[in-house]
Formats: sequence, structure tokens, C-alpha cells
Amino acid sequence: MESADRGYESRVIKSFKHNGSLHRMWLENWQVPEDRLYPGQSSGQAWILINEYTKIVEGNGREWISRVPAVSFFLPERWYNVVALIGEDGIRYYCNLASPPYRYEHVLTYIDYDLDVVVLPDGTMLELDREEYVHHKQEYRYGKAVEERINQGLQSLQAAIAGKHFPFDDNLVLFYYEQWKRHRKAEEEGKAP
Repeated sequence: MESADRGYESRVIKSFKHNGSLHRMWLENWQVPEDRLYPGQSSGQAWILINEYTKIVEGNGREWISRVPAVSFFLPERWYNVVALIGEDGIRYYCNLASPPYRYEHVLTYIDYDLDVVVLPDGTMLELDREEYVHHKQEYRYGKAVEERINQGLQSLQAAIAGKHFPFDDNLVLFYYEQWKRHRKAEEEGKAP
């Protein structure tokens, strides 16, 4: 479903496990169009999607609504993605070790490999779910090539976080979110550019 606000398009995000089972779906996300990317960025660098209080469906069918706005960065050819969660106490970056994203029609998909890194608003970096990763690595038989890519993705991600490289920039996250909010408001008022 295409929005009337000049290029923001609705997308569904689906994450799967290595065995092909559905992990999670985010039902309403808006992709930032090429002409609204921050100067110097391109869609070849990242597909950027925004959501706010979207319905999320877990692989087991449980549904819930996200509590905070999010700006997600899907990086073609990278083995991780980054979700910037905009909270009252600042921006928290939730990073998923995952396959590179794939798009078809209005759906963006990736394989979630359990291992996560969270960057708190004060800059503290935490690794999460190592035990789940080890368990699924054996259960789903990731194989040496997948394991190497995940480890390389983790090293690349940690370097980007430490160097505060793209997309770990609170001002950039707020730029995308506020730009989208302005367009949504203009659309509601019937003044979308």
C-alpha cells in the first residue's frame, strides 16, 4: 500500500529463524524514500524504515503493540541490522545479528541469528542472547560459513558502535523520525507536499 505523502511506502518486516520458521513480524513501517535521505546517503547504504506503535506478531501468534517509535536501518550486505528506539530517556540502539535484508514487493525479510547487541543512551554496550545463539547454532546447524559471517558481522558492528559510525548518531535518527512525523501531520491535515 503506497502512501499519499510523496514516496513513503508501507512495508511489512518479517524475521525468520535459520530453519525457515517465522520469528516476528512488524506490520506497519514506512520506508524513507530516496529523495528524503540525509544528504550524502543513498538507499544502497541502508534501507531506512520508521514505525510508531505498530502491531507486532510473534512466531507463536502472540500480538502486541510497540511502545516507542523506532527508526530501523537495514544494511545491504551486512550481517546485522540496527533499530534505534526513541524513548523518553534517550535513544537505545537494538542491534540484531542477522542475514543481509531481502525485499520483495512491500515485504522486507531477514534471518535472525539470536545474538544481539544493545547500546544504551549513556553509550554502554551490552551483548545479549549468546546462550540462545549457541543453542540454535547446534539445533539449526548453521554451518561454518554462516558462523564466520555472524562473527565478522559482530566485529563490524562493534567497530561501528565504538567509532560512532553510521547509523549510530542520535541526530540522524531524530532527523528521520521528525521528518516523517511532519509529513504524517501534513497528510492528516490534507497538506502533504
